[in-house]
Amino acid sequence: MRTLEKITTLSLHNWLTVEKFVRLLPRCTMSSGDQQQLRPLIKPTFTEKQAAELVRRIFGLEVSQLKSLPSYDDQNFHLSAAASFPEKGESTGDFVLKIINAEDSKNTDLIEVQTQIMMFLNSEGFPVAMPHLTQDGKVMFLETVDAGSSTQTFAVRLLSYLPGKTVATLPVTPPILFEIGQMAAQLDKVLAEKFQHPLIKSLHRGEFIWNLTNVPFLKKYIYALRKSKHLNAVVQVIEQFQINIIPKLSTFRPCINHGDFNDHNILVDLVSTSPNPEYRISGILDFSDMSYGYYVFEVAITIMYMMIESQEPLLVGGHVLAGFESVVPLTPEERAALFLLVCGRYAQSLVIAAHTTLLHPENEEYLMITAKTGWKHLMMLVEMGQETVEQIWFQTAESYRK
Repeated sequence: MRTLEKITTLSLHNWLTVEKFVRLLPRCTMSSGDQQQLRPLIKPTFTEKQAAELVRRIFGLEVSQLKSLPSYDDQNFHLSAAASFPEKGESTGDFVLKIINAEDSKNTDLIEVQTQIMMFLNSEGFPVAMPHLTQDGKVMFLETVDAGSSTQTFAVRLLSYLPGKTVATLPVTPPILFEIGQMAAQLDKVLAEKFQHPLIKSLHRGEFIWNLTNVPFLKKYIYALRKSKHLNAVVQVIEQFQINIIPKLSTFRPCINHGDFNDHNILVDLVSTSPNPEYRISGILDFSDMSYGYYVFEVAITIMYMMIESQEPLLVGGHVLAGFESVVPLTPEERAALFLLVCGRYAQSLVIAAHTTLLHPENEEYLMITAKTGWKHLMMLVEMGQETVEQIWFQTAESYRK
């Protein structure tokens, strides 16, 4: 596999190539599926009072406390609510109210199977939230609101609240990185071996922009980067991805991916303070990016996100890989693809964040979380090249076997 060329300075020739690349983007000749990807998502805008009323009316719970949580596309609230149960009196619990954007709410089959997967994983012992059923026994409710000249429908779910700190708030250590890689592999493996559902076909999301298969789709979005060395790096990643990954997808082992095993979606609890703090995973959040993919996709996505907050980002890949391979060893073909897949995920996260910021400038701070260090990491990977980075990752992973 060819390595990415080192990027030092951008020549005039490179800039002309990039500008031609941007001008030729098929922004007006896309299929209906692609148009759906580019349309701004209609994010729900419920007030706290309206959210509390939803909980009372749909789920039969009286809210005592409620606060808004950050979200990429949807609207989330952390709340405390009480319910009356026959012979048990009143019971209070913490929940997360999730109101899904109008575009994604159209695919109720997908939301249903994602929720069923959460319930299945919980039954298998994974630390995953459980849905609180509506008053008529369903896992979600479709709420239609008047938007003036039209109406909008939003899927509403109420999930149990999982306590703990996100990995993003803590120094990541080799033991927790190993456990995260291990957990990602265990999750994919149990779904591949045991999960069945009539709606499982809805996880074949061919046009889903966050599926790693669709890195080439970024060509439609990179105008958001304008002229920069970042744009040049992303163009190179896309080109190498098309040459070295897409033709080899059939050699990778398929499975269902969580697809967003990032440092904000993994919760941990403190289990020991002596001699150094030790943590264990206490929660896995946000299953909205689930889709059919490959085992190697999951580990690549996990490596990328764990690098974001690490003080030693280059070493992260080896620890995560060691944990993953303790459950699902990668094949030689999958290992050879890992570097470009990590670069591809960086490109996805950074380009889509830049594009979405243009659509929702009011959410720029949240949308650009990854960009704080993401561009620095992507440029570092591209400049070092595949062979050097792989040597670090694979040697670190190998040290766990000694």
